[in-house]
Amino acid sequence: MLSLIEASGLTRREFGQQVGLDESKMSKSLSGARRFSSVDLARIADLCKVTVDWLITGEEPPLALAARTTGGNAGIALTAAKRYSTLRTDMAALGYPQPWQTSSQGLGQGGYAEQGRSLARGALTRVNETGRSIAAGDLVTLVEEVFGVDVALVELGMGFDGLAASSEHVKLIVLATSHVPARQRFTLAHELGHLLAGDDQDIHLDRDVYDKAQSKDPSEMRANAFASAFLMPEDLLRAAVGSTGLAEHAFATLACDLMVTPSALAYRLLHLRLIDAGACDRYKAITAARAASMAARGDEFAQRVTQASTPRPPGILVRDTYAAYEAGAATLRPYANLLGVDVDELRQALESELGTPDTP
Repeated sequence: MLSLIEASGLTRREFGQQVGLDESKMSKSLSGARRFSSVDLARIADLCKVTVDWLITGEEPPLALAARTTGGNAGIALTAAKRYSTLRTDMAALGYPQPWQTSSQGLGQGGYAEQGRSLARGALTRVNETGRSIAAGDLVTLVEEVFGVDVALVELGMGFDGLAASSEHVKLIVLATSHVPARQRFTLAHELGHLLAGDDQDIHLDRDVYDKAQSKDPSEMRANAFASAFLMPEDLLRAAVGSTGLAEHAFATLACDLMVTPSALAYRLLHLRLIDAGACDRYKAITAARAASMAARGDEFAQRVTQASTPRPPGILVRDTYAAYEAGAATLRPYANLLGVDVDELRQALESELGTPDTP
């Protein structure tokens, strides 16, 4: 603790004032005569940009190390992941653990691709049990609410699709904002596949989920197979094709319904032998924008582009940081930081709202 105070450039008295401890309490806590409370630790962790766990154990997690030593767009992603992971770990220490749902399906038998498809079947069963559909609504919100994963959208620039971070208290996906919503959607499913499979505990980076060289890696093969089967369920595709086949307009409508690229859908249909190679070649040449136009879904497509291009903090984490503040277990600062607003302005806004009389 003393090294943190020295690194802050503050005196002990100033440091104590920053974390809400008077000089007497600060002195007793440093000497061991008084224990730092959970709120004290949360405030110190927030001020010093470390985790509560680090304050207690002194161990730096691999994600923090990677964030310090990696540059470029991957470095930006790792820095964001460290920030969210730090806060999630602190929330767990304060009694707000992440509601992560582990996979009960297991990897199953067979090769890596079949393992991915097996995981997808289990994941789709869970989605259906909650009354949701993979073809309806916002996939980011669905993944958060059904699987308990923290999902963030961050401006990363070109050349980096996303990452998955996993630890005892953290299951996090960081996605790059994108003007290609179907690619972002596939990346989200791909990273979820990594988490459900338990791949590369700590950090898994995906600079390009469509990289053919990367797809030769067994865990990438499994994650890609998971994403394909999860986003384009076999039973749904077979029902759509039926006994009459799939005309071009119906194909475009299906791509819009599932929010996938026409090329991904064409390859999936070919793999299931629902279309032949000639139809696959024709359909995969259709762009996502063209498919939206053919299906008269241009406005919907534009909305998806806007949504995919907008940064977003993890929804569950936002909920938990406010709950911790409301319960008096944490300050308002973590919640304000997640929202990207000034803490004093937010406090004033909240107090003003609470003081507003009901409108008749």
